Amino acid sequence: MAAKYNTIGSNYNSTRKADPFLTKKLIELLRPSAEGTYLDIGCGTGNYTNALQQQGYQFIGIDPSELMLVKAKLLNDAIDWRIGTAEDTQLPDASVDGIIGSLTIHHWTDLKKALVELHRVLKPKGRIVIFTSTPEQMEGYWLNHYFPKMLQDSMAQMPSLERVKSAILNSGLVFKNTEAYFIQPDLKDQFLYCGKHEPELYFDPQVQHGISSFSHLSNKTEVERGLERLQEDVSSGAIKQIIDAYQNDKGDYLYVIAEKA
Repeated sequence: MAAKYNTIGSNYNSTRKADPFLTKKLIELLRPSAEGTYLDIGCGTGNYTNALQQQGYQFIGIDPSELMLVKAKLLNDAIDWRIGTAEDTQLPDASVDGIIGSLTIHHWTDLKKALVELHRVLKPKGRIVIFTSTPEQMEGYWLNHYFPKMLQDSMAQMPSLERVKSAILNSGLVFKNTEAYFIQPDLKDQFLYCGKHEPELYFDPQVQHGISSFSHLSNKTEVERGLERLQEDVSSGAIKQIIDAYQNDKGDYLYVIAEKA
């Protein structure tokens, strides 16, 4: 996993920026205090870690990719950046007041072990806020129309909400609730479904490079053909019908909130 993100990390920050709405929502759900210390697990190049620290909250950023952390340190060297994984943070027991994990749990090698570890390092009454998507939600992406194999592979690596809930409860954490997120037209962070309202984004090689599904899961021939079909439909206006056919009320992504008793 570190090798994959060492590759993606070379130009990651050009398209993956902290989105103001998502940053605000993480603060709302995490409920941090200025006196606490918080963990961003799977922090990548630290865009959200930095955005949250800029709001006055103290963060530790942990990621398995050394290259990602090099980029993170250039962004803000006042943050405590560390090599590590969700399964092995190397942090002391009950040492952080809260934890966020943004678009990272599908990269964890052992979901159950990771949540046990996060329970261990979390202080009592501390919160964990996970931002992710589920296979059920991803079935509603219009990208399925153009890149079916890529989406199938992406969905295969995403844990279902039931699996996440089970791992949360087995770790000793208390499951609190979920909140659906629908892609906003002004989204600044160009992750997988960033082009929901702006399909032209997917023609940008940098956007493709910053999305692991395009960079590592995708079949090159399918992507090339899919982009050709997408270009034709954007030019003809047929894309509107495709997008409309995939409208749903399940949300595009999901916040999962848990707490240590």
